[in-house]
Amino acid sequence: MLTNLVKLEKRIRKELKSSYRRYFFDTVDFSSQMIAVVGSRGVGKTTFLLQYLKDLKEQYPAHKSLYFSYDYPTNVDIKLYELAEEFAKVGGEYLLLDEIHKYKNFALDLKAIYDFHPKIKVVFTGSCATSIYNSQADLSRRAVLYHMNGLSYREFLELTLDKKLPSFSVEEICSNSVSIVDKLNEEFIPLEYFEEYLKHGYYPFYFSDKNNYLKQLTAVVNLTIDVDLVMLGYIKPTFANKLKKLLNVICYSKPFELNITKVSANIEVSRNTLYAYLGHLKKGDLLTVVADNKKGLSSLSKPEKLYLNNTNLNYALCENPEIGTIREGFFANQLQESHELTSSKNGDFIVNGKYTFEIGGKNKGFKQIKDIENAFVVQDTDNTEDNRKIPLWLFGFLY
Repeated sequence: MLTNLVKLEKRIRKELKSSYRRYFFDTVDFSSQMIAVVGSRGVGKTTFLLQYLKDLKEQYPAHKSLYFSYDYPTNVDIKLYELAEEFAKVGGEYLLLDEIHKYKNFALDLKAIYDFHPKIKVVFTGSCATSIYNSQADLSRRAVLYHMNGLSYREFLELTLDKKLPSFSVEEICSNSVSIVDKLNEEFIPLEYFEEYLKHGYYPFYFSDKNNYLKQLTAVVNLTIDVDLVMLGYIKPTFANKLKKLLNVICYSKPFELNITKVSANIEVSRNTLYAYLGHLKKGDLLTVVADNKKGLSSLSKPEKLYLNNTNLNYALCENPEIGTIREGFFANQLQESHELTSSKNGDFIVNGKYTFEIGGKNKGFKQIKDIENAFVVQDTDNTEDNRKIPLWLFGFLY
């Protein structure tokens, strides 16, 4: 078994073309015995694993590491724990497992590998985040979970311009945005590629086939619902098309206009069922939920905000999306990666329980947030001369 898998691995390694390292490498603690990586189809999880594999092959003898994917038809019947046992017998130490959710009992086998083969470090990925999250009861004390986001605007520019650009924290942006923008202006024209990013730049596969990008993105949506959610039993097949229609409704709606009660009636499911399905769409990285006061999905009937996960989905699923929704959707997407994001009665968002942001066009003012401490206007413009007025694109430099 191992001999054939090693041959397949060599063939796959030759197909790795990208040398660009995502932000993600700097977030993972590779000393952990077991690491779980979740994220949408197409965000670069396989590339991440193969790049890590390349590092391992350069540092250690080749037999110490193995990449294995359940996405290959020849691998679907291979039992994971038996593979690990064979790997351990030849001195294997790093097992990189791709598309783990396609293996039925992965949580039980991973738990056994962790307990009985502690010398093996496992890194596994899953496109169906729901299945990984649901397995956490078995793996919570064993696997360290990481979420991989799509490209930030900074990463998109690095790939487009072939140059290294810095990232900044929310605190740095809020305290010193004018100076940061002045420095970045020396490297690129802020808005030259921003519209392209909003429409096409979130998923790395854009750079492989720009002409068919939106078609491929639509396929990602369909596969996430039809394969990851339906075939794995998280939603009923009869509701697959209703979920796609729900995404379309959210795509065309302004964030505060979506009435959950009406939507549940229109697609003929109970509100509780709809909440559950919205949760699956969120975990499948198709939806962003911004709750009020951290109440979560249980309070979606109130004016919490729902967005498609990223603005590329808006352009793939509906024509001429609302510009206000695009602005807010971009902001929410870039902040959700590693910040606490809630809705606000006065502004649009509160970040980390401290900063209030009002999002708008270049003429947006402070009227709604004038008496609030640590409040900022986020303007859809190239630059400003006031640290309390922050260009929208700058929030694409958080990671």
